[in-house]
Amino acid sequence: MLRIISANLNGIRSAVKKGFLPWAVKQKADFICMQELKAQRDDLEDAILNPDGMHGFFHHAEKKGYSGCGIYTPHKPDEVLYGYGDEEFDAEGRYVEARFKGLSVISVYMPSGSSSPERQEAKYRYLDSFLPHLVKLKKSGREIILCGDVNIAHQEIDLKNWKGNLKNSGFLPEERAWLTNLFDKVGYVDVYRALEPKATESCYTWWSNRGQAYAKNVGWRIDYHISTPGIGSTAKKTAVYKDERFSDHAPLTVDYDWKMNA
Repeated sequence: MLRIISANLNGIRSAVKKGFLPWAVKQKADFICMQELKAQRDDLEDAILNPDGMHGFFHHAEKKGYSGCGIYTPHKPDEVLYGYGDEEFDAEGRYVEARFKGLSVISVYMPSGSSSPERQEAKYRYLDSFLPHLVKLKKSGREIILCGDVNIAHQEIDLKNWKGNLKNSGFLPEERAWLTNLFDKVGYVDVYRALEPKATESCYTWWSNRGQAYAKNVGWRIDYHISTPGIGSTAKKTAVYKDERFSDHAPLTVDYDWKMNA
């Protein structure tokens, strides 16, 4: 089995203080894709950069304490790519891709538009620039597993209060249509939904810090595994981990019946 975990940490140093590293090592995962590191390389000690038998690959934002993503893996990639070729968003540290023979594993932190109208416009620019990259990747013939915080809930069953969020960033019609296009026309697979097509309250991966959202499970599914159909069809099991809290997101694990270097 190939085990891949996606985890938005909302600050890697904060998550480490809450026990993330011992948990991560215990998972025996082939890849742990992390987002929202909120740290520069010089901020991270070696125990975080390369924990217990794993190599760490990180794309840091130029702005301090902002964004950033990374991948932990015990495997040695043939190549690691940082950024996807867009100057504006590569400066924000949103993309790292580990390439192996015929397989790419990608950690992505897609922008949120909730803080201001300007950031929502930036989010739309990102979606417009990122889609052609995903199309090109799929046409390359490589198997792709993209993990990350997409900052979009796709369907009504993907968030508790969908009626109240129809005009809010993360559930806007244009954002949801972007995902529909990615799945239905471009041909990528929403791996969690392929395994759990009817899951509702158990699917949530993020909860607002306002009110009692976590306690009442008023959540959103905005963390994804998105794959090409070949490797996506081998997904066997998925789980949202809630026994411990490392951040305001919960890690999402998928096990694939896939051998490295196959």
